[in-house]
Amino acid sequence: MDTNLWILVIVAAVVLAAALAGAVVLTVRLVRTRRNLRRAGLPTGPRWVFWGAIAYVVLPTDLMPDPAYFDDIAVLLLTLRSMRASSAPLRRDTRDSAWLTPSDKDL
Repeated sequence: MDTNLWILVIVAAVVLAAALAGAVVLTVRLVRTRRNLRRAGLPTGPRWVFWGAIAYVVLPTDLMPDPAYFDDIAVLLLTLRSMRASSAPLRRDTRDSAWLTPSDKDL
């Protein structure tokens, strides 16, 4: 094989390995975020969003048939955003130690 072809194969393998590592890291982060939100008693959003994202990463079907995990990473990022957004209306009041919703804060 030509030297340029070997370099191209190695670069492609490194990019695919980095994408796989990113998908694994985001999956672990998603599971930890859900567990931490549940332990704190905060809402984690619809249950199907979490399990749908996990199933999408694990199952071999893809929206974009590609050898990389870029679409899986996008699904995981959207799920993390959805879970964090569902707990955003609750925030800690610094004046007293009560949990308030945005409407309670104005009272």
